[in-house]
Amino acid sequence: MREFLTIERIEPAKRLVVERVKDFNEIYEVFDKHEAASQSDRCIQCGDPYCLNKCPLHNYIPQWLKAVAQKDLEFAFKLSNEPSPFPEVMGRVCPHDRLCEGDCTLNDGHGAITIGSVETYITEEGFKAGYKPEFPGITTDKKVAIIGSGPAGLSAATYLLRSGIAVTMYERADKAGGLLTYGIPNFKLDKKIVQRRIKLLEEAGMKLVLNCEVGKDISFEEIADTHDAIFIGIGATKGKRANIPGENAKNVFLSMEYLTSMQRKRFNLDYDKKFDFKDLDVVVIGGGDTAMDCVRTALREGAKSVKCLYRRDEKNMPGSKKEYKNAMAEGVEFVFNTAPKEIVIEGDKAVAIECVKTKLGAKDESGRQRMEIIKDSEFRVRADVIVEALGFDPAVPSFLAENGIQTNEWGGIIIDENHETTTKGVYAGGDCYRGADLVVTAAYDGREAAKSIIKSLLG
Repeated sequence: MREFLTIERIEPAKRLVVERVKDFNEIYEVFDKHEAASQSDRCIQCGDPYCLNKCPLHNYIPQWLKAVAQKDLEFAFKLSNEPSPFPEVMGRVCPHDRLCEGDCTLNDGHGAITIGSVETYITEEGFKAGYKPEFPGITTDKKVAIIGSGPAGLSAATYLLRSGIAVTMYERADKAGGLLTYGIPNFKLDKKIVQRRIKLLEEAGMKLVLNCEVGKDISFEEIADTHDAIFIGIGATKGKRANIPGENAKNVFLSMEYLTSMQRKRFNLDYDKKFDFKDLDVVVIGGGDTAMDCVRTALREGAKSVKCLYRRDEKNMPGSKKEYKNAMAEGVEFVFNTAPKEIVIEGDKAVAIECVKTKLGAKDESGRQRMEIIKDSEFRVRADVIVEALGFDPAVPSFLAENGIQTNEWGGIIIDENHETTTKGVYAGGDCYRGADLVVTAAYDGREAAKSIIKSLLG
């Protein structure tokens, strides 16, 4: 260990831009044994590891880095899969530069260990070697229903099944995975990775009910009557609008409806052809990871040009830096310090966006610089289609209030320190409680809620 003086940080190899923009295959290659071991060998084994503390799941990062450096893949696999429900997913989609790698001690002049790539390597190689997460089978008479099959729901199911509790998962879509399946494009997360985890849970005893919307296809009361507890992990799927004139034009779309439709196309399922952006000038409004997913998807779909408008500067973009860099390399044009003012319409279609230039001014109470509009700075950006990628709010299904499950002023489900809602025996977590956040925080909520359910049911 501690070879940071002689071994530099390396990034995983990426497919060439000219190749990767032609398809939706993952762009990063998985580390080989030598790359994973050499990067792991750089770890200085801090007494108080910042990487572990910054990880929402508190993964055993120094410990599995040491195991990889010592060529003990089986131990690394067990360590990695213990606090995390799907580490091979986290290794691909987490914003490591803002979490574990961002707090790595070696950032001070040496370059952080490529933690995310080692995390992916451990589970992928572990699966190849025949290792599997351990489940005891259904060993209790307790039954828990999970509403929603996204990161929070899958995480809760993982830890409930590890305790021998029967799980039935209800998903309104035709495939399980939620955001992991229909929200994150294949070039970041191959859907075979997601389906493999879901299959493992089904093999462990989980019953999966697809095309079943609670409150419509089955009542919440029926679920409550046949289960000992319920976990709600329905995410935040209500797209935010810019609230500007003209945004109701028929060629102005929300990000998730676009990404979902394009993923349905990848699955060879029926999809709305209005989302075929081939040979069109596409403009995406927003600066987060979802905006990056939209611009990079449009490129791969053959758009004539793709622009991304963001009201602040590059430094203040809320998403992962690597996703921005990948989008830049693939040909996206970024227009910073630009705020949309109005959608220009001809007939019933948008043809341009009236914009204003902005600048960053004094800091607000949170410490972030306020955005200020520059007077007389109006200009137009031409567009054939416009996608708004401005974040998400929780959708609030009627069965919540009907069953005493309270929400706050913006629709988030209210929970206590045990992740229990205002209705006893009903728990919640993920974006439906936090608002739009990270996959890893949703996984954390699912895990912690499962622990509370286990304690309540089994003592």
